[in-house]
Amino acid sequence: MKKICIFLLTFLTIVTKAQIPSTLTNEDKIYGLSKFWQEVNYNFVYLEKINRVKWDSTYREMIKTVQQTKNDYEYYRVLKKFCALLKDGHTNVYFPKSIDTLIYRNGFGLYKIFVKNVDNKVIIVNINKSKKDELPVGSEILEVNGMPTHEYINKFVAPYISSSTDYVLQDWSVIKLFEGLKGQKYEIKIKTPDGKTKTLSLIHDISLEKEIYPPFEDRQLLDFKWYDNQIAYIALNSFGYPKIDTLFVQKLPELYKAKGLIIDLRFNDGGSTEIGTEILKYLTYDTILYGSKNITRNHLPAFKAWGKFVEPKDTANDIWAKKSLLCYQDKYYYTFDYSPDTFKIINKKIVVPTVILIGHNTASAAEDFLIYADNQKHIIKMGENSFGSTGQPFIFDLPGGGSARVCTKKDTYPDGREFVGYGVKPDIEVKSTLNDYIQKKDPVLDRALLYLKQKTK
Repeated sequence: MKKICIFLLTFLTIVTKAQIPSTLTNEDKIYGLSKFWQEVNYNFVYLEKINRVKWDSTYREMIKTVQQTKNDYEYYRVLKKFCALLKDGHTNVYFPKSIDTLIYRNGFGLYKIFVKNVDNKVIIVNINKSKKDELPVGSEILEVNGMPTHEYINKFVAPYISSSTDYVLQDWSVIKLFEGLKGQKYEIKIKTPDGKTKTLSLIHDISLEKEIYPPFEDRQLLDFKWYDNQIAYIALNSFGYPKIDTLFVQKLPELYKAKGLIIDLRFNDGGSTEIGTEILKYLTYDTILYGSKNITRNHLPAFKAWGKFVEPKDTANDIWAKKSLLCYQDKYYYTFDYSPDTFKIINKKIVVPTVILIGHNTASAAEDFLIYADNQKHIIKMGENSFGSTGQPFIFDLPGGGSARVCTKKDTYPDGREFVGYGVKPDIEVKSTLNDYIQKKDPVLDRALLYLKQKTK
């Protein structure tokens, strides 16, 4: 691992020379690393799930590593790698804007290439229009810089991504496969949908062509359409804007005609739990909704001090000793008061057979929506596991204009079942294949329509 790290630092130094600002002193670098380490130790709600010995020993090693970085970009890459050890989707390190604006992700001069994880393969899903015949949509990237693509990803991409679930880590690693700086080179080997292979040299540079094939889907905050059998489709694409509640209420007169309902959350990466709950209230006869239960770490310094002298055997029938030992071990928690949400709404409700479409991008507050909807007998979930991460992050600044966040709150189902790190599972699993993608099929939506057609006969 040390050889790989040294190679990557050397490589990035060559690529980024005279491009990336170098504003941080060694004192700044050590402080930023230590600040992140400190906030994790004090606030991270999943601290007990990580290997503390490895975490601390890596911190000690990185005190030297950060001082060897040649610029601010290299430094923040090291912090991202350190953060990734925590494996949490709500715990992240972010580049300063001065660096983020210099990072290329899809532009290679004459080429614009967008890739996605489809069927566990790295697939070209969009391309600048002038190159659509040369690099057809559906082409698979087999190799990068002389290495099998997944081997390259495992060495140079995935270690810098913090994710609660392996499948999201895989998705994001593919999306970030070509994240680099101007001048960075990639030699890639491609297999087209007709089975032909070709090689291509790519260099990050400004790409002026604007037309993309196929064009990106224009998703609104709320999308609405009708299907046969009076099945209404409504996509709630974000809970980050209160306006979506108003947009939903405006659709109520039409929705009252529905015999079946599809709620698409596959592109909803969260926002505010309360915004989503305001919509869910219209989709149930109940006047009570049961959301997630929450805990956070509880710091009692004196008890931690006493706990150093407590042995596990001392805690038998001794609440004081048990509390002290848990504080010393950083395993003492505060459980938030729990009560279900009770509500009344003036408008008529829509309680019909309902399918919620979910996938790997259904995240955070959208997952909270699923927890609230969990006990509704007329609602089922269809698609793939959700993102698998929610919580309340503590956000703080880092030297040089960057920032970080640390997850401080653990959420579970009301009965204690965990979904962070696993994802909310669909009642009916439906996955898209590469062939579906090439043929522009949506098997999840198709399966939902078939299900509701049978329910609304």
